[in-house]
Amino acid sequence: MINRSIVPPSKEIEQIKLIEAAKSELSNGIPVYTINTGSQQLIKIEILLNAGSVNEHKAITARATNSLLKEGTKNHSSSQIAEQFDFYGAFLETDCSKDSACIALYSLNKHLSNVLPLLSEIMYEAVFPQNELEVYLQNSHQHFLVNNQKVDVIARNHFAEIIFGENKYGYRTKEEDYTNLKQDDIKAFHTSYYLNNSPTIILSGRIDDTVHTQLDSLFGKSAKTKKQQHAGIQPVSSLQQKHHIEKADAVQTAIRIGRLLFNKTHPDYFGMLILNSLLGGYFGSRLMSNIREDKGYTYGIGSGVVSMKQTGYFVISTEVGVDVTNDALKEIYFEIKRLREELVSEDELSLVKNYLLGTFIRSADGPFELANKFKGIYEYGLGYDYYTRYIESIKSITSKRLKELANTYLQEKDLIELTVGKK
Repeated sequence: MINRSIVPPSKEIEQIKLIEAAKSELSNGIPVYTINTGSQQLIKIEILLNAGSVNEHKAITARATNSLLKEGTKNHSSSQIAEQFDFYGAFLETDCSKDSACIALYSLNKHLSNVLPLLSEIMYEAVFPQNELEVYLQNSHQHFLVNNQKVDVIARNHFAEIIFGENKYGYRTKEEDYTNLKQDDIKAFHTSYYLNNSPTIILSGRIDDTVHTQLDSLFGKSAKTKKQQHAGIQPVSSLQQKHHIEKADAVQTAIRIGRLLFNKTHPDYFGMLILNSLLGGYFGSRLMSNIREDKGYTYGIGSGVVSMKQTGYFVISTEVGVDVTNDALKEIYFEIKRLREELVSEDELSLVKNYLLGTFIRSADGPFELANKFKGIYEYGLGYDYYTRYIESIKSITSKRLKELANTYLQEKDLIELTVGKK
């Protein structure tokens, strides 16, 4: 029998070595990065493109294009595409962010030859049928209307607009965007950012030589194209510090507090990640301990340091009862002030360090997770030494350094506050 009253022994993490992606090229120069590991006969193929919303000329074009790729090609309808993937136990997912777009295929190795041609067809021969576009816009519009009644969604969208200003990072989707978007807009975006844009392909899982051969036959014969550059933006935060959006029927108030910051290429990024973890980055953080566990003002509160290709930001987010909004705000600023004025105890710092190291190990467990780790540096032009420096920063950072960072980046006068709810 295990005596569960005895804490199991712990061991300090000395070194973390990641399996690195190996680079090759298709016949037309498209780069392919391979992470060949894993125990299952399973493969993931990701096609990365500089086709995020920062590059669109009409709102929601990038997201709509990415979502509708699998809704019909020259040779297959949306139902036929879905049926073929289902028949072979494969799965296709698409994703579009502010900065980039991705098409990912998951397949058993033995069925890859049956589904990979369909992936190529979706990439190069999507036709974006008018009826599928209308269904997509109708569903997206309805989703928009429902979400726009939620204080947390309103806060998230408006906070981005306040933080980044009038550019593609800060743009807040409007209702008329769903009626303004036309089929020709999507086809033009697809031509510019999918057909005439050199992608990057990432392979992860059990990879053999036949995979590269199949890829080259389908993706390596197209004309060589240049990688589209990201549209430049100049984020400008609002000069107004406190903002409120009235929602008279709300029973909760959504709170966002944060500021424009920097991305993971900045020398202080690691330090801010660690400081953020102390404040609100995990379940045992100070904000959770105070505002959820002690005061009971919320079910959850957290903070994050978000990296984007051209900038980054820091944010605290929560939803609290309308009647305790002012009290919750007071406690949030109290915890931020503590970080500026008091040194973190060695016990608390040690706990956070162990949490971050353990989280890093879990986030690199398996081929698909290792692929995510690679994407996290590749898209910023960084090398694997980024993760070595991150681990070293966790181990070496001191309470004094965290206090310095808090005084540099978490001054109350520099923080923007947004509340959405009933006054």
